[in-house]
Amino acid sequence: MAPTAPQPPRRRSPLLAAAAAVAVTGLVLTGCGRGGTATASEEDKATGEGLVIGWSQRGISGSDWWKTLVAGGEDEAKQLGASIEVLDANRDTTQQNQDVQTLISKGVDVVIINPNDPLGLAGSVKALAAAGIPVVTVNSSLDPSLVDQQFCYVAEDQVATGALAGKDIAQKAITKWGTSGQIKLVGIGGYPGDVLSELRYQGFMQGYNEVMGANPGITTTELDFKYGNWLPDKALAPMRDVATANPDLKIVYSESDVMQAGVQQALTQAGLWGDGILEGSYDGGMESVKQMVDDPTGPLQATASNQPWDQGAEAVRMALQAYNKNAEACPGGTKYVQTTVVTPENAAQYYKPEDTYVRAQDDQ
Repeated sequence: MAPTAPQPPRRRSPLLAAAAAVAVTGLVLTGCGRGGTATASEEDKATGEGLVIGWSQRGISGSDWWKTLVAGGEDEAKQLGASIEVLDANRDTTQQNQDVQTLISKGVDVVIINPNDPLGLAGSVKALAAAGIPVVTVNSSLDPSLVDQQFCYVAEDQVATGALAGKDIAQKAITKWGTSGQIKLVGIGGYPGDVLSELRYQGFMQGYNEVMGANPGITTTELDFKYGNWLPDKALAPMRDVATANPDLKIVYSESDVMQAGVQQALTQAGLWGDGILEGSYDGGMESVKQMVDDPTGPLQATASNQPWDQGAEAVRMALQAYNKNAEACPGGTKYVQTTVVTPENAAQYYKPEDTYVRAQDDQ
């Protein structure tokens, strides 16, 4: 996924203009086709049948990752017999606050939030608590001051997932260049100060160093981290600059498959895209998987999957557990989906042209 920087909250009450929100917010209805889910008994709802889930999504348009996240949730709701109402805030915190108020006024049973601003939804979170509506967050959590008011946070473990790619790339570096010598490495992520960038790089280096620790003859030089705003065109210039200045660059870690086209173009322009480079990436995007299927000996050798479909489905499952007040379903308030790393060795197994991102194998 190509995450966006959190947007600051607006200077207006997050609970104003609820009526206007109904008119301006795109509403998507999916589910079991019951139409009148409010008539479902509490016993039915405890199984998911007739449960009404509200989903406040930070954005959908322009992001295949977010589209896949929501689609996974809608599919799971349908399987449970629940209905789900998705409101798209279009990356606007004020709109998302209005959307949450709309869901409260509709009397939904549970709300799933993909927060645009972890702190900017404070008023909405408090309003949900006052209304007795449990909250599940997905992909992005709330500010630490608010997490005690959510039932569960569903995401991938950024550090552990990044480590999968780092470990694989380190092992391939040893196979390729031996157990001694110099390796220059650079990472590229989103924005300066972006928590996602920090966690994904921390994870990659954790996995990388775990392997390299047993090979003291190899010296790794980490070049200054670069930022590509999670976009291919924004990744092009900084990656080209570092590649041009370091013709002996050997390892590149791109923290989102969305930046892949820019990274590859930059390395090509610098004359480095080829046998002398190893690249690890993050997201499990199907285009990257296809690239490894088509060019198994090429520079791209690993993409760690964060599986938006599975995150969406798990968020809906946790919404049901929140309705049932089953705290044991989300120990510690966090539920990580199980992720994997796709490499040329297993890419054909994960490649599904009808999907945009890798899913858990048992869901395919």
